[in-house]
Amino acid sequence: MNKSRTEMLSASDLEAALRHIGETRYHHLHPFQLLLQEGRLSRAQVQAWALNRYYYQSNIPVKDSIILARLGSVELRREWRQRILDHDGSETERGGIEKWIALTDGVGLDRDYVMSGKGILAGTRFAVDAYVHFVRDRTLLEAIASSLTELFSPNVIGVRNKGMLAHYDFISQETLAYFDKRPVQAKRDSDFALNYCLEHADTREKQDAVMDALRFKCQVLWAQLDALHHAYVDPALTPPDAWRPGEAETGREAA
Repeated sequence: MNKSRTEMLSASDLEAALRHIGETRYHHLHPFQLLLQEGRLSRAQVQAWALNRYYYQSNIPVKDSIILARLGSVELRREWRQRILDHDGSETERGGIEKWIALTDGVGLDRDYVMSGKGILAGTRFAVDAYVHFVRDRTLLEAIASSLTELFSPNVIGVRNKGMLAHYDFISQETLAYFDKRPVQAKRDSDFALNYCLEHADTREKQDAVMDALRFKCQVLWAQLDALHHAYVDPALTPPDAWRPGEAETGREAA
């Protein structure tokens, strides 16, 4: 794509640029992700992933509520509202947060401990909080663009689930129930967000901002795995306040 930094990209070129960002920066390339899906992590390392990822999952409806409050039409709010329902659930249907708690139950972690936020890595907290602050403080276009990592998640979910079921005897289909609906939900949400960005990024400056927002979100996801890898894999320097293997395990799963 040989365009100057001031020339507007066509919609197709912008979409191609966004997809290239995902191909080269999304966390499917991270060493921790590869270890996880290839069955090369210990049970304790998988527990650390599930525990820390809960903090991210629990903040998704928080950031979506911020975006919802900034949308200026009934139609847009109605569309975005579904994201919150997907994660918070309803009186009759489990949402993503409850399903993630089922995942941490399944790997043997005490749910009260998980939900308390104790033991998560500082890197996890800083990255997730930065994401929430981003959608609060940047333009609405940038906030919506930051969700475009969902363009790349369906394929990753399939590979990760298949690998985890094949390699970990403590993982079951029920443990991974969070991911059952996510590919369909992510495609629906990313289609909407992509179309919104292609329509509203009507200057080169806005197009650059959209691309930078997606890069930032990829960094948020990458930083979380960096923290996990450093604390629990190599060099395995677990910070003083972080969860340690054997801590907060449920009796039926504890070794």
